[in-house]
Amino acid sequence: MSATPASTKSVTSGDLAARLRLVVTRLSRQLRQRAVVDLTPSQTSALAALARTGPLTLGELAGIERVQPPSITAVVTRLEEKGLVARRQDPADRRVVRVEMTKEGRKLLARSRSRKDAELDRRLRTLTDDERSTLAAAASILERIVEPE
Repeated sequence: MSATPASTKSVTSGDLAARLRLVVTRLSRQLRQRAVVDLTPSQTSALAALARTGPLTLGELAGIERVQPPSITAVVTRLEEKGLVARRQDPADRRVVRVEMTKEGRKLLARSRSRKDAELDRRLRTLTDDERSTLAAAASILERIVEPE
C-alpha cells in the first residue's frame, strides 16, 4: 500500500475515519500482544481507569468503562481473583464498597505500559524527525477526538 501525501489528494472524513479506525485497531492489538500480561482488554481498561481515578464504586467504574454493571462486576471479580484489585468499604459510608488497585495491580499495569512504550519507542526511532513531528501534531488532534463528549 503506497502512501499518498495529504496535499495531493482530497480525503473525505468517511475515508479518513475508516483508515484511522483500522490503523488504531491494528496498533492497539500489536501493542497489547507486546504487553505479555494475562488480562483481557476489558480487564486492562478497568485497571487503567482505577489507576487514573483512584478507588471507585462498581457503578462509577461501569460508567467510566461504558458497560453495564453486571459486566463490570465480572471484570472486577476476575481482577480480584488475580490479586490486582480489592474491594473495600468506604470509611465515610460503610454501605458503599469501592474497588481499588492493589500493589500487584499497580506493578502489573506499570510493567505492561513499559513494554508497550518500549515497543512504540522502538518503532518511532525508525522515523525521520519530520515524521515524528507530524505524529506529535496528530496525537494532539487525536487526544481532542477521544475526550469525553
